[in-house]
Amino acid sequence: MNQSNLTTFTNPNDDTRIAQGSQVALHFSVALENGVEIDNTRSYPEPVSLVIGDGNLLEGFEKALLGLRAGDRRTVHLPPEDAFGPWNPDNVQLFDTVQFVKTGEGRPEVGTMMEFQDKGGGTLAGVVKTVNDDKVEVDFNHPLAGRNVVFEVEIAKVTPAGVSGVRLG
Repeated sequence: MNQSNLTTFTNPNDDTRIAQGSQVALHFSVALENGVEIDNTRSYPEPVSLVIGDGNLLEGFEKALLGLRAGDRRTVHLPPEDAFGPWNPDNVQLFDTVQFVKTGEGRPEVGTMMEFQDKGGGTLAGVVKTVNDDKVEVDFNHPLAGRNVVFEVEIAKVTPAGVSGVRLG
């Protein structure tokens, strides 16, 4: 039999640890330090799946996963720099109130999340912070920027990078 026609299979075990390029199935939650939960996948019927290093998970969260294996649980307290970044005052912009009235949206309310078009044609989400007769202040920082977060994870399955198939059991 020609070796190049074989599919590589592996049985995940205690030695299958998360590394760059690993396919990982997991459940996680993200909360503020005061316990307010922001996101939780434990109610999903199946664990979420991702590839370490593909950019779908924040780098600080990925670093917390490296070296873990199926069945492991970890709780990590992440500072803003390793989570959603520091709050940046340059991401707060002032707009003339009349700009909102001209578009037919009317006067925005404090706390409203709105989409704005950037110079490149993409969209940016911003939260209205203050409104007065002349100006509307909009914060384009991530809502969790500047906040410490608690990341809890439970690893369901790890498939090493480069493995084309997995046979369980």
